[in-house]
Formats: sequence, structure tokens, C-alpha cells
Amino acid sequence: MSGHSKWATIKHKKASTDAKRGKMFTKLIKELTVAARMGGGDIGGNPRLRKAVDNAKGFSMPADTIKRAILRGTGDLEGVNYEEVLYEGTGPGGTLFLVEGLTDNRNRTVADLRMVFDKNGGVLGSSGTANWAFDRKGIITVVQDKANEDQLMEIAVGAGADDYESDGEEWSITTPPEQLATVVDALEAAKIPTKTSNIVYVPKSKKEVTGRDAELAMKLADAIDDNDDVQNVFSDFDISDEELARLSE
Repeated sequence: MSGHSKWATIKHKKASTDAKRGKMFTKLIKELTVAARMGGGDIGGNPRLRKAVDNAKGFSMPADTIKRAILRGTGDLEGVNYEEVLYEGTGPGGTLFLVEGLTDNRNRTVADLRMVFDKNGGVLGSSGTANWAFDRKGIITVVQDKANEDQLMEIAVGAGADDYESDGEEWSITTPPEQLATVVDALEAAKIPTKTSNIVYVPKSKKEVTGRDAELAMKLADAIDDNDDVQNVFSDFDISDEELARLSE
């Protein structure tokens, strides 16, 4: 799929560890809370909340945890008010980064991210530093054995998807942002369960990095993602299979 970096796949696989699972739950809970606060607690009338609930279920989040997050968002339970933020920066080898976050303290988040970039060969930039190099796309993931290529061609592409590919474990389906919900609905109507569905930033072109730059780019991406206020990290770097094998040793 055009624009998907190998780091995204690595990050997903790392999320299976307990520590990463805990951080993923934190991110999902924040999104549930914000979605409910912005659009109400009824998933039937709140597409963003429906997507957040589907994503939480895809990571096996308990129903009670999902419910409490929604109640905090609607104000039925006491909770923190989060603000949506988007940061831009540069990394090793001229790589570009976009960082989506939810924070209750913008000053803290900016200071923390500036330190993360500085320590890992990057610079936190101003608005316009990196946004120009990315397109907005919908991304849907489906567990590999839940659908075959013919089904995806007929159902997903037929409903407006642009493309799809497999990493051996999951199908990743790209859509225009405005078609994301339509494609998800079509898959579910065909009894094909979706694991996640999100609107993301996809790089218009990739920068291949090697050696020290590749190592630092991976390290920077991981360090950003580990920040509690960060929801998503997007970058335009790409690493060859050979280089990736070296870094994984």
C-alpha cells in the first residue's frame, strides 16, 4: 500500500507485548473519551465514537473499560478534558514527522516532544514543516484469514476503497477519508469483521534511510510513540528489509 512504512508494521507487532498493550489501551481510552465528548455517547449518531469503539474491541479492550471511557466523555463520570493537537518535525536524514496527540496540558506536551526530538537527532518544527508531504487517507485493517483477495476486490474496492495489501498477518485497506465509513459498513455487511479503521497521514513519497540514520529514525519514532500524550506518529522514512534485519538483531 502506497505510503505505509515498515515502522508502522513493526510498531503494530510490538504492540502485542504487555507494555505496549497498556500504552495502546491508554491511547484508545483517550480517543473514546474525546469522541464521546465531541459527538455524544450514542455510537449510532457519532461515527467517530463508533470507530473508536470498534478499534478498542479490535484490541480486546473490556466492555466495562469502554463504557467508563464513554461516560467520562459525556460527563456522566468525572474525567480529564483532552485537547487535540498536531505537531510537525524533522528527523535524521531529512525525514519528516507528524504527531497527533490528545493532551490536558499543551505546554507540557510541547516541552516533552521537543526534548524527544532533540535527543534523537530531530527538531520539533512549526506548522507547515511536514504537513505538506502527507495525504490524508483512511486505513482499515482486517485479520488475514477473515477475507480473501477476491472478496476485498469485490466488496472493499467496490465500496470505494483505493487499494489493499497484506503483511502476511493482516490486510490493510486504503480509502479516501470520506469513504472510510462506507467501506467499513460494506465489509461488516458481508460478515467481514474489521480490526481497526482510522484516518491517517500517508507520505506522498518515502525517504529510504540506512545506517545510523535508519537507527535514529526508528528510535525517534518509538520515543515519540511512547509519550503518553501521543496518539499517532506518521513519518516518511522507509527502511530496506536488509537494513531492518540488521536493526532487529
